[in-house]
Amino acid sequence: MLENVIITALVIACLSGVVMTALRLPGTWLIAAAALGYGWWSDWMGIGTTLAWIVVAIAVTGEIAEFTLTAITAQKAGASRQAAWGGLIGGFLGMLFLASLLSLPMPVVGTVIGAIAGALVGCFGGAMIAELAVRKKFAQSTKVGLLSALGFVLGMTVKNAIALAMSGIVITSAVCTPDETTRDPEVTISTDLGSIVP
Repeated sequence: MLENVIITALVIACLSGVVMTALRLPGTWLIAAAALGYGWWSDWMGIGTTLAWIVVAIAVTGEIAEFTLTAITAQKAGASRQAAWGGLIGGFLGMLFLASLLSLPMPVVGTVIGAIAGALVGCFGGAMIAELAVRKKFAQSTKVGLLSALGFVLGMTVKNAIALAMSGIVITSAVCTPDETTRDPEVTISTDLGSIVP
């Protein structure tokens, strides 16, 4: 009974992590923490120590991949440091604004759509405005804004895929590993030959 409750909590944590990742929140770290917690609770039977640390390593890889893709695309456009910060701040503010705006008419779906759209628009606008303030060139600023938004999309796509993969690994490992405490004990049949009467 307790095993079922714990696995249900693990599944909820993993799915919440996927949604959080889509909302640009640290969802991969929630999944990694859930894997470590379940591994510790199951005495590393459901999720072994090696697998748990692999999941943590995947989460770190996701963070590196996201920042790398964003940085590379911005660098391709010749973005200034201010534009990079502008894209980051604009994406965060846009996410909060549109997620809040659309959460009232559509509580769950609206929040997710608003967060993604807001971050995309905010990233573009923030990078473009910051670049325009530094270099005063509209065409260059637009290019920086577009490539910053592209970097955001690529980074988000990769990180969402990583969150889904992590969830699949963790849930499958926990569910498909037999629980030692619920196995039927071996039944040994002993026959007393002396009690058998011909």
